Amino acid sequence: MTSRAIMLAALVAVAVGSTGTRAQEPRLRPYFLAAEEAVWDYAPTGKEQLMHGGAIPQPWRQSRTWRKTRFVEYTDDTFTTKKAQPPWLGVLGPVLRAEVGDTIQVHFLNRSRRPASVHPHGVRYTKDSEGAHYRQGGAGGRIAPGQRFTYTWTADEESGPGPDDASSKVWWYHSHVDEPADINAGLLGPLVITARGRALPDGTPADVDREFVALMMIFDEAGGQERGLMHSINGFVFGNIPGLVMKSGERVRWYLLGMGNEQDLHTFHWHGKTLRAPGRRTDVIELLPGSMVTADMRADNPGTWMLHCHVADHFDAGMYGTFTIEP
Repeated sequence: MTSRAIMLAALVAVAVGSTGTRAQEPRLRPYFLAAEEAVWDYAPTGKEQLMHGGAIPQPWRQSRTWRKTRFVEYTDDTFTTKKAQPPWLGVLGPVLRAEVGDTIQVHFLNRSRRPASVHPHGVRYTKDSEGAHYRQGGAGGRIAPGQRFTYTWTADEESGPGPDDASSKVWWYHSHVDEPADINAGLLGPLVITARGRALPDGTPADVDREFVALMMIFDEAGGQERGLMHSINGFVFGNIPGLVMKSGERVRWYLLGMGNEQDLHTFHWHGKTLRAPGRRTDVIELLPGSMVTADMRADNPGTWMLHCHVADHFDAGMYGTFTIEP
């Protein structure tokens, strides 16, 4: 029995009455996040991976690696053992999860050389847990290098999916001290809230077999110079995003995110498949900076397929990759 089947069996085992909802009390879900600096490689294979498998085009050929600041997850408050993350998540911070009714606690340690914070979208919080630096902000709005802070957020009913949504939905979290600079540095990640009674014990939705998060964003690494405009999916360019693999017949949920500047107007397109998005069926989803869209795919057309931004300049600059449906 797979680990997901075991979790599903556990969910069914605690169902009660005729409603089919869980008899489980709301959970406290702790996370341990550190802001850390690292050198990030936007094209770790060193090659263009979609069209010809050869050299990355100019002017990006010698501009693959840049210093970033990222959210890194640890197993506990000693911040010594990192939690493994799926390779496709790339530059993004870990997926934070909750079921409606749960409380999220983010234990944050700033190991970077600049002030940072953790600001969430969608969930409910007090001023001190807002994580934004401005005159009326609370204590958690600016955490100095070497300092810690614990944020407490509530996944209330307004945090979860609406009546016409899927069983889970995606929100953002990101640093909000110098918000444009913090996000461009790489301090951003996804927050997923599952509807009450529809989550497995780990917070993932029970009616989904596989989930992927995909951010389209142009990271500006060189003050607007073309060589530093990295047109990326999760921090990967020119087909280098790894691990977007699913099996035929799986129910796949895509959490799509947009962020960035006025040039970050993206149209995420999948070849070979359509998806069910709120209110429509489509194979192209529009993303603006700060946007969040949840869409479902039935993986039933085996092959390796292109996914890319349909904005022509963005495609030319490497905002594409592939996903694979295995037989």
